[in-house]
Amino acid sequence: MTSLLSDKIVLAGGAGLVGQNLVVRLKEKGYTQLVVLDKHQANLAILEHLHPDVLVECADLSQPGRWQQHIASADVVVMLQAQIGGNRYAEFEHNNIDATRLVLAAIDNDGGPYLVHISSSVVMSVADDFYSQTKRQQEQIVLDSGLPCPVLRPTLMYGWFDRKHLGWLSRFMKKLPLFPVPGSGRYMRQPLYVGDFCNIIMSCIEQRRAGGVFNISGQEQVDYIDIIREIKRTTGSRSRIVHVPYWLFHSLLATWALFDRNPPFTTQQLAALCADDEFEVIDWPEIFAVRSTPFKEAVDETFNHQSYSQVALEF
Repeated sequence: MTSLLSDKIVLAGGAGLVGQNLVVRLKEKGYTQLVVLDKHQANLAILEHLHPDVLVECADLSQPGRWQQHIASADVVVMLQAQIGGNRYAEFEHNNIDATRLVLAAIDNDGGPYLVHISSSVVMSVADDFYSQTKRQQEQIVLDSGLPCPVLRPTLMYGWFDRKHLGWLSRFMKKLPLFPVPGSGRYMRQPLYVGDFCNIIMSCIEQRRAGGVFNISGQEQVDYIDIIREIKRTTGSRSRIVHVPYWLFHSLLATWALFDRNPPFTTQQLAALCADDEFEVIDWPEIFAVRSTPFKEAVDETFNHQSYSQVALEF
Protein backbone atom coordinates (compact mmCIF):
# COMPACT_ATOMS: atom_id res chain seq x y z
CA MET A 1 0.00 0.00 0.00
CA THR A 2 2.82 2.42 0.85
CA SER A 3 4.34 2.01 -2.61
CA LEU A 4 1.00 2.84 -4.25
CA LEU A 5 0.78 6.22 -2.53
CA SER A 6 3.38 7.67 -4.91
CA ASP A 7 1.50 6.53 -8.03
CA LYS A 8 0.59 9.22 -10.53
CA ILE A 9 -3.22 9.16 -10.64
CA VAL A 10 -4.91 11.10 -13.43
CA LEU A 11 -8.60 11.94 -13.10
CA ALA A 12 -10.00 12.61 -16.58
CA GLY A 13 -12.98 14.90 -16.11
CA GLY A 14 -12.05 15.20 -12.45
CA ALA A 15 -13.56 18.58 -11.57
CA GLY A 16 -17.12 17.25 -11.26
CA LEU A 17 -19.01 15.56 -8.45
CA VAL A 18 -17.06 12.29 -8.30
CA GLY A 19 -13.68 13.83 -9.07
CA GLN A 20 -13.90 16.50 -6.35
CA ASN A 21 -14.91 13.90 -3.76
CA LEU A 22 -12.29 11.44 -4.97
CA VAL A 23 -9.50 14.00 -4.58
CA VAL A 24 -10.52 14.58 -0.95
CA ARG A 25 -10.45 10.87 -0.15
CA LEU A 26 -7.29 10.07 -2.09
CA LYS A 27 -5.45 12.80 -0.21
CA GLU A 28 -6.82 11.55 3.11
CA LYS A 29 -5.29 8.14 2.32
CA GLY A 30 -1.92 9.73 1.54
CA TYR A 31 -1.76 9.80 -2.27
CA THR A 32 0.54 12.61 -3.38
CA GLN A 33 0.64 12.68 -7.20
CA LEU A 34 -2.83 13.65 -8.35
CA VAL A 35 -3.58 15.23 -11.73
CA VAL A 36 -7.02 16.56 -12.67
CA LEU A 37 -7.92 17.21 -16.30
CA ASP A 38 -11.15 19.06 -17.05
CA LYS A 39 -12.43 21.83 -19.31
CA HIS A 40 -14.70 23.50 -16.75
CA GLN A 41 -12.55 26.42 -15.62
CA ALA A 42 -14.75 27.54 -12.72
CA ASN A 43 -14.89 24.08 -11.16
CA LEU A 44 -11.18 23.57 -11.71
CA ALA A 45 -10.61 26.83 -9.86
CA ILE A 46 -12.68 25.55 -6.93
CA LEU A 47 -10.62 22.35 -6.82
CA GLU A 48 -7.35 24.27 -7.07
CA HIS A 49 -8.42 26.58 -4.23
CA LEU A 50 -9.30 23.64 -1.99
CA HIS A 51 -6.25 21.59 -2.99
CA PRO A 52 -3.33 23.78 -4.12
CA ASP A 53 -1.06 20.72 -3.99
CA VAL A 54 -2.99 18.99 -6.80
CA LEU A 55 -1.93 19.54 -10.41
CA VAL A 56 -4.86 20.78 -12.50
CA GLU A 57 -4.94 21.39 -16.23
CA CYS A 58 -7.77 22.93 -18.20
CA ALA A 59 -8.23 20.69 -21.21
CA ASP A 60 -10.97 19.72 -23.63
CA LEU A 61 -10.62 15.94 -23.73
CA SER A 62 -12.62 15.75 -26.95
CA GLN A 63 -9.69 17.46 -28.71
CA PRO A 64 -6.11 16.14 -29.00
CA GLY A 65 -3.65 18.02 -26.81
CA ARG A 66 -0.73 17.92 -24.44
CA TRP A 67 -3.09 16.55 -21.78
CA GLN A 68 -2.64 13.15 -23.44
CA GLN A 69 0.94 13.11 -22.15
CA HIS A 70 -0.42 12.99 -18.59
CA ILE A 71 -2.47 9.95 -19.54
CA ALA A 72 0.47 8.20 -21.16
CA SER A 73 2.76 8.79 -18.15
CA ALA A 74 0.21 7.89 -15.48
CA ASP A 75 0.20 4.85 -13.23
CA VAL A 76 -3.59 5.05 -12.87
CA VAL A 77 -6.28 6.73 -14.98
CA VAL A 78 -9.84 7.14 -13.72
CA MET A 79 -12.12 8.01 -16.64
CA LEU A 80 -14.82 10.29 -15.22
CA GLN A 81 -15.59 12.71 -18.05
CA ALA A 82 -19.27 12.83 -18.97
CA GLN A 83 -21.90 15.17 -20.32
CA ILE A 84 -24.86 14.67 -17.98
CA GLY A 85 -27.35 17.39 -18.84
CA GLY A 86 -28.21 19.69 -21.72
CA ASN A 87 -30.33 19.80 -24.82
CA ARG A 88 -27.74 19.49 -27.61
CA TYR A 89 -26.71 16.03 -28.78
CA ALA A 90 -23.35 17.29 -30.06
CA GLU A 91 -22.20 18.09 -26.50
CA PHE A 92 -22.98 14.55 -25.35
CA GLU A 93 -21.18 13.12 -28.39
CA HIS A 94 -18.04 15.22 -27.81
CA ASN A 95 -17.76 14.65 -24.05
CA ASN A 96 -18.97 11.04 -23.78
CA ILE A 97 -17.72 9.50 -27.02
CA ASP A 98 -14.98 11.58 -28.69
CA ALA A 99 -13.20 12.23 -25.39
CA THR A 100 -13.29 8.53 -24.50
CA ARG A 101 -11.66 7.54 -27.77
CA LEU A 102 -8.85 10.06 -27.25
CA VAL A 103 -8.21 9.00 -23.64
CA LEU A 104 -8.00 5.35 -24.73
CA ALA A 105 -5.73 6.29 -27.65
CA ALA A 106 -3.22 7.70 -25.15
CA ILE A 107 -3.09 4.43 -23.19
CA ASP A 108 -0.60 1.80 -24.27
CA ASN A 109 -2.39 -1.56 -24.16
CA ASP A 110 0.88 -3.23 -23.19
CA GLY A 111 2.23 -1.88 -19.93
CA GLY A 112 0.19 1.32 -19.92
CA PRO A 113 -1.59 2.87 -16.92
CA TYR A 114 -4.21 0.98 -14.97
CA LEU A 115 -7.68 2.19 -16.01
CA VAL A 116 -10.94 2.46 -14.06
CA HIS A 117 -13.92 3.42 -16.21
CA ILE A 118 -16.95 5.13 -14.71
CA SER A 119 -20.00 4.16 -16.71
CA SER A 120 -23.60 4.63 -15.49
CA SER A 121 -26.66 2.63 -14.56
CA VAL A 122 -28.47 4.36 -17.44
CA VAL A 123 -26.88 1.88 -19.85
CA MET A 124 -29.39 -0.60 -18.39
CA SER A 125 -32.27 1.89 -18.20
CA VAL A 126 -35.44 2.01 -20.26
CA ALA A 127 -34.68 5.70 -20.81
CA ASP A 128 -33.61 6.69 -24.32
CA ASP A 129 -32.27 10.22 -24.01
CA PHE A 130 -28.99 11.74 -25.20
CA TYR A 131 -27.21 10.82 -21.97
CA SER A 132 -28.24 7.16 -21.93
CA GLN A 133 -27.57 6.76 -25.67
CA THR A 134 -24.03 8.12 -25.51
CA LYS A 135 -23.16 6.41 -22.22
CA ARG A 136 -24.07 3.07 -23.78
CA GLN A 137 -21.80 3.83 -26.71
CA GLN A 138 -19.05 5.01 -24.38
CA GLU A 139 -19.10 1.83 -22.31
CA GLN A 140 -18.99 -0.35 -25.40
CA ILE A 141 -15.99 1.57 -26.72
CA VAL A 142 -14.15 0.85 -23.46
CA LEU A 143 -15.09 -2.83 -23.48
CA ASP A 144 -14.05 -3.17 -27.12
CA SER A 145 -10.65 -1.64 -26.34
CA GLY A 146 -9.54 -4.88 -24.69
CA LEU A 147 -8.07 -3.06 -21.69
CA PRO A 148 -8.46 -5.14 -18.50
CA CYS A 149 -10.26 -2.45 -16.54
CA PRO A 150 -13.22 -2.54 -14.16
CA VAL A 151 -16.36 -0.84 -15.47
CA LEU A 152 -18.46 0.69 -12.70
CA ARG A 153 -22.13 1.58 -13.29
CA PRO A 154 -23.32 3.87 -10.47
CA THR A 155 -26.92 4.93 -10.00
CA LEU A 156 -27.97 8.51 -9.14
CA MET A 157 -25.23 9.94 -6.93
CA TYR A 158 -25.27 12.63 -4.27
CA GLY A 159 -22.82 14.07 -1.77
CA TRP A 160 -20.44 17.00 -1.36
CA PHE A 161 -20.07 19.26 -4.44
CA ASP A 162 -23.34 17.96 -5.94
CA ARG A 163 -24.44 20.50 -8.53
CA LYS A 164 -26.96 18.42 -10.49
CA HIS A 165 -28.98 16.24 -8.16
CA LEU A 166 -29.69 16.55 -4.44
CA GLY A 167 -27.42 19.57 -4.16
CA TRP A 168 -29.37 21.52 -6.76
CA LEU A 169 -32.67 20.42 -5.22
CA SER A 170 -31.57 21.71 -1.82
CA ARG A 171 -30.51 25.08 -3.24
CA PHE A 172 -33.76 25.36 -5.20
CA MET A 173 -35.69 24.57 -2.03
CA LYS A 174 -33.94 27.40 -0.18
CA LYS A 175 -34.91 29.97 -2.81
CA LEU A 176 -38.64 29.30 -3.17
CA PRO A 177 -41.51 29.11 -0.67
CA LEU A 178 -43.07 26.31 -2.77
CA PHE A 179 -41.19 23.25 -3.98
CA PRO A 180 -42.86 21.52 -6.97
CA VAL A 181 -42.90 17.73 -7.27
CA PRO A 182 -44.09 16.07 -10.50
CA GLY A 183 -47.18 13.91 -10.03
CA SER A 184 -47.28 11.76 -6.93
CA GLY A 185 -43.51 11.79 -6.50
CA ARG A 186 -43.62 8.03 -5.98
CA TYR A 187 -40.75 7.31 -8.35
CA MET A 188 -38.42 4.73 -6.86
CA ARG A 189 -34.75 5.76 -6.79
CA GLN A 190 -31.64 3.91 -5.67
CA PRO A 191 -29.43 6.85 -4.69
CA LEU A 192 -25.73 6.16 -4.20
CA TYR A 193 -23.61 8.16 -1.77
CA VAL A 194 -20.61 9.44 -3.70
CA GLY A 195 -18.35 8.86 -0.69
CA ASP A 196 -19.10 5.15 -0.89
CA PHE A 197 -18.52 5.18 -4.65
CA CYS A 198 -15.14 6.86 -4.21
CA ASN A 199 -14.17 4.14 -1.76
CA ILE A 200 -15.08 1.55 -4.41
CA ILE A 201 -12.86 3.32 -6.96
CA MET A 202 -9.99 3.39 -4.48
CA SER A 203 -10.52 -0.31 -3.76
CA CYS A 204 -10.15 -1.01 -7.49
CA ILE A 205 -6.95 1.05 -7.60
CA GLU A 206 -5.41 -0.63 -4.59
CA GLN A 207 -6.37 -4.16 -5.62
CA ARG A 208 -5.62 -3.51 -9.32
CA ARG A 209 -8.88 -5.29 -10.10
CA ALA A 210 -8.38 -6.61 -13.62
CA GLY A 211 -11.84 -6.30 -15.09
CA GLY A 212 -15.55 -6.93 -14.81
CA VAL A 213 -18.71 -4.87 -15.13
CA PHE A 214 -20.30 -3.92 -11.80
CA ASN A 215 -23.74 -2.41 -11.22
CA ILE A 216 -23.16 -0.13 -8.24
CA SER A 217 -26.65 0.70 -6.99
CA GLY A 218 -27.61 2.35 -3.75
CA GLN A 219 -28.39 -0.35 -1.22
CA GLU A 220 -31.68 1.34 -0.21
CA GLN A 221 -34.73 2.03 -2.38
CA VAL A 222 -36.10 5.51 -1.71
CA ASP A 223 -39.00 7.25 -3.46
CA TYR A 224 -38.25 10.65 -4.97
CA ILE A 225 -40.78 12.35 -2.70
CA ASP A 226 -39.07 10.85 0.36
CA ILE A 227 -35.70 12.11 -0.89
CA ILE A 228 -37.20 15.60 -1.07
CA ARG A 229 -38.65 15.28 2.43
CA GLU A 230 -35.30 14.13 3.83
CA ILE A 231 -33.53 17.11 2.23
CA LYS A 232 -36.15 19.42 3.72
CA ARG A 233 -35.69 17.86 7.17
CA THR A 234 -31.89 17.86 7.09
CA THR A 235 -31.49 21.40 5.80
CA GLY A 236 -34.29 22.87 7.91
CA SER A 237 -36.01 24.31 4.83
CA ARG A 238 -39.39 25.95 5.28
CA SER A 239 -40.35 25.48 1.64
CA ARG A 240 -43.74 23.83 1.20
CA ILE A 241 -43.81 20.73 -1.01
CA VAL A 242 -46.57 20.90 -3.64
CA HIS A 243 -47.55 18.28 -6.19
CA VAL A 244 -47.80 19.45 -9.81
CA PRO A 245 -49.43 17.39 -12.60
CA TYR A 246 -46.81 15.73 -14.80
CA TRP A 247 -48.00 17.48 -17.98
CA LEU A 248 -47.71 20.90 -16.34
CA PHE A 249 -44.31 20.12 -14.88
CA HIS A 250 -43.13 19.00 -18.33
CA SER A 251 -44.47 22.19 -19.93
CA LEU A 252 -42.72 24.38 -17.36
CA LEU A 253 -39.39 22.64 -18.02
CA ALA A 254 -39.83 22.98 -21.79
CA THR A 255 -40.49 26.69 -21.37
CA TRP A 256 -37.48 27.07 -19.08
CA ALA A 257 -35.26 25.45 -21.72
CA LEU A 258 -36.23 28.18 -24.20
CA PHE A 259 -34.45 30.75 -22.04
CA ASP A 260 -31.63 28.66 -20.52
CA ARG A 261 -29.04 27.06 -22.80
CA ASN A 262 -27.91 24.70 -20.04
CA PRO A 263 -30.89 24.10 -17.74
CA PRO A 264 -30.25 22.18 -14.52
CA PHE A 265 -33.22 19.89 -15.16
CA THR A 266 -34.60 18.98 -18.60
CA THR A 267 -37.66 17.25 -19.99
CA GLN A 268 -35.44 14.28 -20.87
CA GLN A 269 -34.30 14.02 -17.26
CA LEU A 270 -37.92 14.27 -16.09
CA ALA A 271 -38.78 11.30 -18.30
CA ALA A 272 -35.82 9.40 -16.87
CA LEU A 273 -36.93 10.25 -13.32
CA CYS A 274 -40.36 8.77 -13.98
CA ALA A 275 -39.07 5.72 -15.88
CA ASP A 276 -39.88 2.43 -14.18
CA ASP A 277 -36.28 1.41 -13.54
CA GLU A 278 -35.04 -0.98 -10.87
CA PHE A 279 -31.35 -1.72 -11.06
CA GLU A 280 -29.53 -4.81 -9.86
CA VAL A 281 -28.22 -4.58 -6.30
CA ILE A 282 -25.01 -6.52 -5.85
CA ASP A 283 -23.15 -7.00 -2.59
CA TRP A 284 -20.56 -4.35 -3.40
CA PRO A 285 -19.70 -3.76 0.26
CA GLU A 286 -18.43 -7.36 0.36
CA ILE A 287 -16.91 -7.38 -3.14
CA PHE A 288 -14.91 -4.18 -2.65
CA ALA A 289 -14.54 -4.35 1.15
CA VAL A 290 -16.16 -0.95 1.75
CA ARG A 291 -18.96 0.26 4.02
CA SER A 292 -22.39 1.21 2.70
CA THR A 293 -23.40 4.45 4.40
CA PRO A 294 -27.11 4.52 5.41
CA PHE A 295 -29.13 7.04 3.38
CA LYS A 296 -30.10 9.35 6.25
CA GLU A 297 -26.55 9.40 7.60
CA ALA A 298 -25.17 10.19 4.16
CA VAL A 299 -27.69 13.00 3.58
CA ASP A 300 -26.75 14.53 6.92
CA GLU A 301 -23.04 14.38 6.04
CA THR A 302 -23.79 15.86 2.62
CA PHE A 303 -25.51 18.98 3.94
CA ASN A 304 -23.86 19.48 7.33
CA HIS A 305 -20.13 18.92 6.80
CA GLN A 306 -18.19 21.94 8.07
CA SER A 307 -15.73 22.09 5.17
CA TYR A 308 -17.50 20.95 2.01
CA SER A 309 -21.28 21.21 2.43
CA GLN A 310 -21.37 24.86 1.32
CA VAL A 311 -19.14 24.40 -1.74
CA ALA A 312 -21.29 24.40 -4.87
CA LEU A 313 -19.94 23.64 -8.32
CA GLU A 314 -21.22 25.38 -11.44
CA PHE A 315 -23.29 23.72 -14.14
